Amino acid sequence: MSKQISRRDFLKLATTGAATTAVLTGCGPASRYVDREPYKKMPEYTYNGLSTYYATTCRECAAACGLVVRTMQGRAIKVEGNASNPVNLGKTCARGQATLQGLYNPDRVENPTKQGRATNLSKSTLDWDAAVQVVSDALKNNNPSEIAFLMGMAPDHLFDLVSDLAKAIGAPAPVRFGALGMFESRATLSKAAENLLGQSAMPFFDIANADLVLSFGANFLETWISPVAFTRGFSKMRRGNPKRRGHFIQFEARMSQTASKADEWIPLLPGTEGLVALAIGRLVAEAKGGATPKAFASVNVNDVVTASGVKLETLEHIAQLIVESESPLAIPGGAALGQSNGLSTAEAVLALNAQADNFGKPGGVSLSPLSPNQDAYHRPANTQEMGDFINKMKSGGVKALFIHGVNPVFELPVSLGFADALASVPQVISFATFADETAIASDYVFPDHHGLESWGYQRAVTGTSESVLSGAQPVVTPYFNTRSTADVLIAAAPNALPYADEVEFIQSKLNSLLGQEGSFIAAEINTFSAYFQQHGGWWKTADASTVPSASSVLSKSVNAKPAEFGGEGEFFFLPFVSPTLADAGANKPWLQELPDPTTTVMWNTWVEINPETAHELGIENDDVVQIVSEAGSVEVSVYLYPAIRPDVIAMPFGQGHKAYGQFAAGRGANPADVLGVHLNEAGDLAFAGMKVDVKKTGKKKEISRLESRMGVYGEGMGEEH
Repeated sequence: MSKQISRRDFLKLATTGAATTAVLTGCGPASRYVDREPYKKMPEYTYNGLSTYYATTCRECAAACGLVVRTMQGRAIKVEGNASNPVNLGKTCARGQATLQGLYNPDRVENPTKQGRATNLSKSTLDWDAAVQVVSDALKNNNPSEIAFLMGMAPDHLFDLVSDLAKAIGAPAPVRFGALGMFESRATLSKAAENLLGQSAMPFFDIANADLVLSFGANFLETWISPVAFTRGFSKMRRGNPKRRGHFIQFEARMSQTASKADEWIPLLPGTEGLVALAIGRLVAEAKGGATPKAFASVNVNDVVTASGVKLETLEHIAQLIVESESPLAIPGGAALGQSNGLSTAEAVLALNAQADNFGKPGGVSLSPLSPNQDAYHRPANTQEMGDFINKMKSGGVKALFIHGVNPVFELPVSLGFADALASVPQVISFATFADETAIASDYVFPDHHGLESWGYQRAVTGTSESVLSGAQPVVTPYFNTRSTADVLIAAAPNALPYADEVEFIQSKLNSLLGQEGSFIAAEINTFSAYFQQHGGWWKTADASTVPSASSVLSKSVNAKPAEFGGEGEFFFLPFVSPTLADAGANKPWLQELPDPTTTVMWNTWVEINPETAHELGIENDDVVQIVSEAGSVEVSVYLYPAIRPDVIAMPFGQGHKAYGQFAAGRGANPADVLGVHLNEAGDLAFAGMKVDVKKTGKKKEISRLESRMGVYGEGMGEEH
């Protein structure tokens, strides 16, 4: 940082600004030049007992939840939700609370590093001038067509800047990917919306105002797209109306945390969710009378009963609930879309909503609004597109690769071959904050600031009917010798990115919002920027979603068929994202220590097997088994889980790191290591479309858990128990 404004000037600005205990703005664009260091004489607002609060955005996932961070004497000490932000309305998830453990994590990359693809983080550091020169040379000395940018799901302002850079130098547009997006099947859902509703967008499901919710595999209370927003909506559905309690039904082969909150859990055969949705739609149409819409005309309900294992009485009961409900809602997601027939399943569930006549109504379905300053919905890359990118790397088409915010060596299935392809790229530059698997395999690691040390903005894709742009600002001075990736690129390519720094770039993107009606109005950019930081972003204050046409949906054919599975194993393999660790939480001890909501397991990976199945195989709790697929194998301890079909085994995604710091490395196993490359019609990975075998190893490893096995299984209590 430069010293264009002295500390005395800064203090004058601060004392003439907002009240000391109010949410501060970072004092507008001037604050980018101020070092926040320990003071010899504390200014008044940092006296003991007085806190300073900053509004910013959580970067633990791409949902764009607003945060308010309490700081004291220059240190961030507590995170809470921003009550004004329409996405989360003051709440956070566990991962949002644990963001401080990323800020203070002892395993952060502290300096620009010449990594040289060493097996551990290299100790060969360099100064930032040299680092910027390395980036500049990589941009100048390679054919633009052979330069590639691989970006994570957040933050959006950096994706915008890299997009502008790529366009200016003639390089391909950046590729954007994240494991959460893969497990959420975002590409599948947006493609279904395009096919059926006429617009490639993310649907908005108004859970809060529904009185009946049918979820087909969507674990929306855990990790799916915007879990905090959905959890708030679910809470309102349950308790928000004193005259009724919303009813919730979950279709899922394994009882997830979301399913555990359901009134009815339907453990159907994996891959038949779309068939069940169509059968219910036909029964609803018959109950209402009149002609059966084309979308459900070809459905044979009895065949669906046979294929899915769901009783006819159950389907008729659910159809009757829909007919009697004022605002029924059906949600497709999770493992239901992670099948070979995922696209038709999503279309079938959307068609069921059309049959329920809930489009654009309270408690129904609409299309999420674009965020402020967004021209179109840009979904992340699906697995097929990542495969194409990997093939380009393998063929020598990428000479210089820049990676930020994603760890594909860990997040992608090994069978896709990203690690091998990475080895064939002559120069790889990582901007990782931590020495994850991909950073370790790079030539250079130029560490970005932590999210609480950073400027930026994040678009809300869905979770609210309002158009939201969440804002980010530093709440503390960077602790280590890190630098904003945006500032590095601006310094390395001044002709392509004509901005003084990252803040000026962000302001250039906010200019289009000047004078617009919204959460605040400002006519010039400095005032807008100050309000943007104070409020934690800018959003429309009215419903900005759009209403699709139900009649056009019902007149289309939806041809759902049972899913096809890869491999020859005996069991359906169901990987699911850990609700506590997700894709990047394994390096935070708070999250490792937090018990899994359904099993209470901590610090490790497990495979869930039905006790009846385990008994037949001669397997007990904590036995280590080998899970074998056509793509590979992993060894993992067994957890006997009664709430799973006997023909299904399940394993959480989040552990199994080989790097990523002392709390993550060498702990557990990664289910992505046994996933084959089977895609659905939308190009998303059919991650739940594998068959595997379970083999005993003769080894035993007791897994850490909060629950008492005596209390759960009656072990050690005698035969009478």
